[in-house]
Amino acid sequence: MAKNAKWRAAAQRAAKQAKKAAVAAAREADRLMRAANQRLESSGAKQRLKRALQKAGRVLKAAGTAAVRAGIKAGREAAKG
Repeated sequence: MAKNAKWRAAAQRAAKQAKKAAVAAAREADRLMRAANQRLESSGAKQRLKRALQKAGRVLKAAGTAAVRAGIKAGREAAKG
């Protein structure tokens, strides 16, 4: 019986240690998942911002080109008249 009691106590200690390690690993995994999600969100936000800025740049370039052409046309009309 003494051997059985020692074995049971050792098994219980090992189970408690395994449970503590599993709980700690789960907490760490949750923390890593939160950090990864934040990085993904911020990465997505950066990509959206970059696309928006590129689109705004294209719009401003087109507007600038149109303004130059309108100025040239107005100058030609003024020169004719």
